[in-house]
Amino acid sequence: MDAAAVNVVECAHCGQILQVPAGLTASTITCPECASRWIQFPYKILDFVQGTAAWHDWRNQGLGASDAPVIMGENPWKKPEWLLKAKLGGLSFGSNEAMRRGNELEPEARESYERVRGIKVRPVCLVSTRYEWLRTSLDGLAHDGSTVIEIKCGKSTYRHAASKRQVPPYYQGQLQHILAVTGLDEIDFWCYMPDRPEVHLCIKRDDPYIERLIEAEEKFWQELKRRRELQGDPEQSESQV
Repeated sequence: MDAAAVNVVECAHCGQILQVPAGLTASTITCPECASRWIQFPYKILDFVQGTAAWHDWRNQGLGASDAPVIMGENPWKKPEWLLKAKLGGLSFGSNEAMRRGNELEPEARESYERVRGIKVRPVCLVSTRYEWLRTSLDGLAHDGSTVIEIKCGKSTYRHAASKRQVPPYYQGQLQHILAVTGLDEIDFWCYMPDRPEVHLCIKRDDPYIERLIEAEEKFWQELKRRRELQGDPEQSESQV
């Protein structure tokens, strides 16, 4: 990554045009014109409702957090070639009963997090301001951008997190991808099962891993773009894969 790269931004208070580092971490900026201090976040919040057709299309035109473990070879069930075909339209991401159950429990889990932690969060979709393909759909982000959570409601994940006090290894890429987009130093991994104690694990940012992740994801993205160009139409599906 080019450490010398900069972004041109406008002061949130006086409109002064500033040049700031284009790194993947949030930064506090002091405007030389009006001396105000404010936070520049390395992402934009987009107005998508998760699960809608528009969201699925947006998600397919970039790389999200759930793609990261596949690209990094950490997902024991899915390989990068499968993901390439899925992004091209040849395969369905689909869902199963466990995924549907998790989606149903997510609002309840988010409420439990807010109650226990005393932090209000909302589900949002983010896109990186540095890499247009670097995206994530969050289970919860604090309104001031200071806290991010990943919710899991599956039985096996709950058992693993509760007994080992560790995140299953196939979620490492997902969590670090989220930290890459948000620029935060840690993420709350929140396991929830009705009528059981919540499991809260705080996962720290791993910059060497994130550097490898961004490199692998960018390589994957370039290969996906190449195949789409050969296919002739980014939106084509099934018959030409």
